[in-house]
Amino acid sequence: MNEIAWIDTALAAARPQAIGALLRYFRNLDTAEEAFQEACLRALRTWPSNGPPRDAAAWLIMVGRNAGIDDARRRSRTQALPPDDVISDLDDAEAGLAERLDGANYRDDILRLLFVCCHPDLPATQQIALALRIVSGLSVKELARAFLVGESAMEQRITRAKARVAGAGVPFETPGAVERAERLGVVAAMLYLLFNEGYSASGGEAHVRSALCDEAIRLARLLLRLFPAEPEIMGLVALLLLQHARTAARLDADDCIVLLEDQDRRLWNGEMITEGLGLIDKAMRHRRSGPYQVQAAIAALHARAARPEDTDWTQIERLYATLERMQPSPVVTLNRAVAVAKVQGPEAALALIEPLADPLAGYFLFFGVRGALLQQLGRTDEAREAFNRAIALANTPAEAAHIRLHIDRLLTDRRSDGDA
Repeated sequence: MNEIAWIDTALAAARPQAIGALLRYFRNLDTAEEAFQEACLRALRTWPSNGPPRDAAAWLIMVGRNAGIDDARRRSRTQALPPDDVISDLDDAEAGLAERLDGANYRDDILRLLFVCCHPDLPATQQIALALRIVSGLSVKELARAFLVGESAMEQRITRAKARVAGAGVPFETPGAVERAERLGVVAAMLYLLFNEGYSASGGEAHVRSALCDEAIRLARLLLRLFPAEPEIMGLVALLLLQHARTAARLDADDCIVLLEDQDRRLWNGEMITEGLGLIDKAMRHRRSGPYQVQAAIAALHARAARPEDTDWTQIERLYATLERMQPSPVVTLNRAVAVAKVQGPEAALALIEPLADPLAGYFLFFGVRGALLQQLGRTDEAREAFNRAIALANTPAEAAHIRLHIDRLLTDRRSDGDA
């Protein structure tokens, strides 16, 4: 890992703790975020030469707090920021903060940040977008892709959300039990979107952004500790674990996507699978099913199959049909079509996805699935057209390369047919 990469990783990992604490100090989202950014700039200037501090989050909190106070028109007396050449050597000053980061105050800071961003005064889309921006630092471009909207629209959404929080006098205290329960669904949705942003690597990287996945799992576990008897949160954690368990097998040595049925299952993380299976089994015993539990149950069927041919596609198709009823979505129907193709054949699956052409006109996976089904039916010209459309819409080089493999296979098959 190069110099900037390890610093970026450390800053991203410390972001929720640092911004949560800074929000507690300044009680203003913009001020907390600006103070954190100033601390990050200091880190980029000093860490390469002086080395990382003992506790990155504690360092960022202290430096950000001082910077924020300095910027607040000197409203409070404070010691000036130390020079850049000594600012990394703050062991004594870090010690107290580092101890508190392991205690209840630290956990409350993160939970406060999550639940403040998901305040019911905000529309649901603004809640999730604000939480993803503030808590995990996703860029406007990344958020726009996750929500399938333009960047300018997402920028306006976040700006309005911040202004509404500031203007509504939203309390920055840790919400009580009732308020937390009311906001639980939105917080869970935010964590799921955060995980998907890392898992799908829509930021343009050829590799899976594991740090975002790890952060989403960590925060989901934190949420489960707060709601230990809530089956949907058990299902959420199980889903994230079972999906992330496959990370090491999802790309080959050339950073090309490896389909689930072609993955080397020996590379799957057995500990994550065991934990995920235990959680979904426990959740289902509550007999209060929800979308996360259904998705985790689907992932569990894949995880329990020792070989691709052992996969229970019939049960997976039934679960997707259940998910369609719970949470109607073109993407859910598209996923169900993959299972239908395994059970009933490509023609039935193609008929299922044809009505999705308009709602998924900008979604590369729709054209990838459609191309694969047409290829199975021998409709090669239509398949190539669909694959070309998928390449044009792909978010990452790995996605585009994967579709090109299908096109190469089509051309090879056609040449073989001609030779015959």
